[in-house]
Amino acid sequence: MKGYRRQMKCFQKNIRSRNNVRRKEFENITGRFYMENILEISKLNKSYTDFSLTDVSFSLPDNSITGFIGVNGSGKTTTIRSILGLVKFNSGTIKLFGQDMNGNTRSLKERIGVVLDEGGFYEEFSMSEMKGIVSPAYKNWQERDYNDYMEQFGLNPKQKISTLSKGMKMKFSLALALSHEAELLVMDEPTSGLDPLVRSQMLKILAGYMKKSGRAVFFSTHITSDLEQIADRLILIDNGRILFQEKKDTLLETYRIVKGDNSLLNAESRKLFLSLNPMERSFIGLTDKPKEIARIMPDALMERPTIENIMLGKIERGNASWQL
Repeated sequence: MKGYRRQMKCFQKNIRSRNNVRRKEFENITGRFYMENILEISKLNKSYTDFSLTDVSFSLPDNSITGFIGVNGSGKTTTIRSILGLVKFNSGTIKLFGQDMNGNTRSLKERIGVVLDEGGFYEEFSMSEMKGIVSPAYKNWQERDYNDYMEQFGLNPKQKISTLSKGMKMKFSLALALSHEAELLVMDEPTSGLDPLVRSQMLKILAGYMKKSGRAVFFSTHITSDLEQIADRLILIDNGRILFQEKKDTLLETYRIVKGDNSLLNAESRKLFLSLNPMERSFIGLTDKPKEIARIMPDALMERPTIENIMLGKIERGNASWQL
C-alpha cells in the first residue's frame, strides 16, 4: 500500500511538472498567463420582473467555438450582456482570462470582440466615422486588418450606416470586432435575419479566425443549423437555467430520434424516452438509450438527430412537435 501511494505521489508530481512547463512555455511565447478556460461563469443570477437567470454556470475552453442555444426569451442575451458588463447581475462570478470581471472590466474588454444583433451604431454616421469612434478604445487596434476586412466584405467606408442592409451591418460589426486582436469573440444572434449566402460567408470568417491558437468564439443563436457546421461545444439554456453543456459530437452520438408503430409503446419502453410524441398510428421520440431501444423495440427506426431535435426534445419534455 505504501509503495502504491509513493507511485501515485510521483505520478501526480510529474503531471504538475508537465503542466508547469506548459504554462511557462505559453507565458514566454505570449506574455500572458496560461489558462484552461477563457471564460468561467459560476452561479450567475439576474432577476427582472418577469424573468430570472438562475445559478447559470458554465465554462468556455480556448481553441473552441461554443454554441449558446435556446429559444427566444430563454436567457441567452441576458447572459451575454452580463458577461460584457452591460447589465448588473445580482450575484455570481464571471471570470475572463482567469481574472474576475469586477474590477478588471476595462482591460478585459480590450481582449473581447463583440458582435450584437442590434449593432448599436449611430445610424446617421458613415462606417468610417463610426470606426473613428470605436478604434481609439482599443490599444491593439490594427488598421491594416480593418481595411482588409472592409475590402473582403465589399464595404464602402463612406456609406452611411442607415443605408446598410442587415447583412452589411453584420459584416461591418465583424470587421470592427476582428481588428483589435481579440482573443474571445462574443456574438449574440449574429445570423438572425440574414440570407443563407451571408450566413455561409460569416461561418467561413469564423473558421478563419479560429486558425490562430488561443482563441475562442461564444456564439448565441436559435438557428441551430449554423452550429451543425462549426460548433465544437453546445450549451443549452431554457427559462434562465442551463440544461446541458457538452461537446457537439458527443451529443449527436448519444441521442437518437426513434420512429415506430404505437403498438411498440408500453410502460417499459416509454421510460426510455426523454420526449415522446405519439400520433394516430405511430410515434416520434427522442432517446439517450439507443441500445436499450434496439433491444426491446427491434422494429423501430432510429436516426441521428439534429441539434434542433435535441434542443426541442430537452425543452419540451414530451410535447415536442418536429418536422422530420
